[in-house]
Amino acid sequence: MHRVERAIAALARRQGGHVTRGQLAALGLERHEIDYRLKRGTLILVFAGVYAVGHLPTNPIDRAYGALLACGSGAALSHRSAGSLWGIWKDWRFALEVVTAADRRRQGVIVHRSASLTPADFRTERGLRVTSPARTLLDVAPRLPERRLVRATNELRLADRLTLGQLRDVCDRFPRSAGAAMLRSVLDRSQTEPTRSDLEDDFPPFAAAHALPRYVMNRHICGYRVDVFFPAERLVLEIDSWKFHQSREAFERDRRQDADILEYEGIPTVRTTWTRLSREAAREAARLALILERRRGELDSAA
Repeated sequence: MHRVERAIAALARRQGGHVTRGQLAALGLERHEIDYRLKRGTLILVFAGVYAVGHLPTNPIDRAYGALLACGSGAALSHRSAGSLWGIWKDWRFALEVVTAADRRRQGVIVHRSASLTPADFRTERGLRVTSPARTLLDVAPRLPERRLVRATNELRLADRLTLGQLRDVCDRFPRSAGAAMLRSVLDRSQTEPTRSDLEDDFPPFAAAHALPRYVMNRHICGYRVDVFFPAERLVLEIDSWKFHQSREAFERDRRQDADILEYEGIPTVRTTWTRLSREAAREAARLALILERRRGELDSAA
């Protein structure tokens, strides 16, 4: 293979199968040489000044490389594209979205202009420049139902890609953003430990609606992480679902956990279900309130 062709191929491998006209010129290619390769099909025009080498990439990550090259060195994936990269969406069915301080409109790419972003608002993920998880959530919050926004926030926290402090920071720096108020609502109901499921996400609104006493979620007790712990009453509440608790192994694990916590810490466990919390909310809240009241009485008598 000719030296220049090898250099083009090596460059394309690092950029999702793409090269720019400027990069080709830096390798010594004249305009007519680029045009010749376009005619032969060894270069394929993707965006103005950006070419695919050999074939059009079909992988969304590779296509994102092309969009960033088209929008300049200061560009970063943003909004839904950043959300897909961070796992908020599981696919890339939306048009590619990029944020940049420059006016770099490109057909086939949704370009957002912003001169107020700082280095703290960017990351590099899978070789792509992308808005940080906190900034991405701020941008996509208006496009997500509240329940999905809460879950996305907790999933990013569980993956150690996001902290509550980072979320507060973007809300403070961009208070007029359409997503700021929505994220503040998420922050208001967030616990020190991130929740691990939709079931856990649903508990804070349930507890607030029925004025349950102070609780902590995902507390570590006796080597186990429990769903809800009422510290004043010394009571554990586990929220079960058929999906995650239907196997014999799960059944035995749950009973072992309950027995260990009671044996070593003297803390009983009450188990509820998503069905009872959602479809029989008032009845289940009354039941929990009565159990908690009795626990307080037992502890007072023991003291």
